[in-house]
Amino acid sequence: MITQILTILILITIIGSIVYGRRLIQTEKIDAVFGNPERSKGGTHWVVLGSCSLLLIWMYYSWDIARGFYPKSANELCQVAKINDSLLGLKYQFPIEQRELKSTAQIKKENENIRSLLTEIQNSGVSAQQKEILIGFLNKTSQLIPLLTNEDLIENETKEKINEITGKINLLTENFKKPEYPFETEQQLQERLDAANKEGGWGIVKVDAGSGSIENTLEVPLIPSTNLGLKFHVAAEEIGLISEEFFKLRNHNSQFKDQINEIKDQIKIYRGELNESEDVASEYAKNIVKIARRIEFASIYPPNALDNLQGAVVNFDNAKNEIQGGLRLVDIFLFPAGTIVASGQSCSEQGSGRWLPKPSDTFNKFILMSNPSVGYKDVPLLWIQLIDVSQIIGFILPDWLSDIIPGEYPIHTKEGIVEQNFKGNVLKIVTGDFSLFKVPVPYGHIWDSFLRVLLGLIFGIIIGVPLGLFMGLNRFAKGFFDPLIELYRPVPPLAWAPLIISVLGIDNSGKIFLLFMVSLSIMIISARAGASGTQLSKIHAAHSLGASKKQILRYVIFPNSLPEILTGIRVAVGMCWGTLVAAEFLAGTTGIGFVENVAKKYFQYEVIWITIFIMGMLGLLFDVTLRKLIDKYIPWRGKG
Repeated sequence: MITQILTILILITIIGSIVYGRRLIQTEKIDAVFGNPERSKGGTHWVVLGSCSLLLIWMYYSWDIARGFYPKSANELCQVAKINDSLLGLKYQFPIEQRELKSTAQIKKENENIRSLLTEIQNSGVSAQQKEILIGFLNKTSQLIPLLTNEDLIENETKEKINEITGKINLLTENFKKPEYPFETEQQLQERLDAANKEGGWGIVKVDAGSGSIENTLEVPLIPSTNLGLKFHVAAEEIGLISEEFFKLRNHNSQFKDQINEIKDQIKIYRGELNESEDVASEYAKNIVKIARRIEFASIYPPNALDNLQGAVVNFDNAKNEIQGGLRLVDIFLFPAGTIVASGQSCSEQGSGRWLPKPSDTFNKFILMSNPSVGYKDVPLLWIQLIDVSQIIGFILPDWLSDIIPGEYPIHTKEGIVEQNFKGNVLKIVTGDFSLFKVPVPYGHIWDSFLRVLLGLIFGIIIGVPLGLFMGLNRFAKGFFDPLIELYRPVPPLAWAPLIISVLGIDNSGKIFLLFMVSLSIMIISARAGASGTQLSKIHAAHSLGASKKQILRYVIFPNSLPEILTGIRVAVGMCWGTLVAAEFLAGTTGIGFVENVAKKYFQYEVIWITIFIMGMLGLLFDVTLRKLIDKYIPWRGKG
């Protein structure tokens, strides 16, 4: 139901965004100048349109729409797949979905094998006598095929058996078309439905109560849960038995049996009389026997001997397609790039659903992983935990603040009592050794990654922006720092990762420092570009008005550099996310990259898509926030 409602809402949103966008275009000022930055502002409705379109495509190609509107379709298609699996051998026997009869294909292949072996023997180094004997065996082997394809030689017992199998298929087709097929008592119906409910639905996500692990039920339920599914299920079992009966049948008349036994006996005697120096001839004789045995076990019949059987198979297949009815349309339109297939005793998704998890499954697994009792590797994906404010203060304030305060830390008395002094109280504050009140704090893999990116970016901005402005205004600073920056900037961040992680460890310090290095060079270059790109006319104007260096820096150069700086922040965010995920891949026990690394090892596609979606959404959140800040606080951008 939720998927249905969501699909309808998405469609309404897409249509509404398009209509709103067209109205907005029509009401745009006629005199709007091409290239005017004002024309690029807004456009939130197009963001909504793009996001909804992507979500709709995802739901469609992952078959979530199919499951939402036709939840039993996978189970019914599973039963159809069982029929297709049972019919596969029979249909392959005839030119129904092939270009030629299987008998024709086998005959062509074996005749080619005989001709190829004959040429090889004639060009070989065996003696003329051995060649004559081997060619004689080949000629006898080639005469086996006409003994099977001659309709005058087919035995009555074989004909009767073919007619019997044909009759069974025709009878099954007649019964299959009847609405009451198959007959089922009320007790049988209830037992079947109970078993289907116990088996579970299509791709339902569950949590193992014992281990706490997240797992799915059977990919596609096997037990038929609808009357239509039962019809296909029973027919599949019957056609499977008929198919087995046919493939046990062999078109072996008395002449064929005598001929092939004679060939095998003669070759056996011949190989026994050969000496060790004639192993080549022995190998040729062995290959002749292989050809004879393939012909023996092949299902080769006269050209028109199976016409009635072929017609029966075609009629049954047509009846199957007819009875499918609307289910065929569901399969065609709502199961793109694949379908439900049967293999042995199981059914599975074949196509996009194998690697593209359904949004509903992904969302459910996201909720489960966010739960601290489940999580991922004992850590929730995103949760809230109550933390005392003192711990936050202790985390922020460095411990050395208490060390620089004059005096000594308190010492216990001979009675074993410690009387706190000012220095000791400061130590308790900076270490968080006190209690205030609890506040909710984000907790989990997402928060860990978010915090690492945020801190690395902040440190890069704090150091990079002033240094970049200094380099843009001072010749010495540019000459001194520029080579250093350009020396490490081209080096890929991952090249630094092993060294930094080895020195600073795999915890937050190493990853934050790595992200700091990534953002630092970007912020320096963007701030330098902004400062050096300030128009001289503005600076001269400020001078003429009596502005000091500090005022010029604050009111002219810095505002002029802000667009470049904020653009640099946007670039740095993307680089930091990419670097962080790779760093968490290399070393880490928490974070989005760590989750994806573990998930890929166990082919947990839902988890992989969760990490991709989270990284995309966080990156989009950063970018949208910066855009809003640019539009609000830098209205002069692009206006000279």
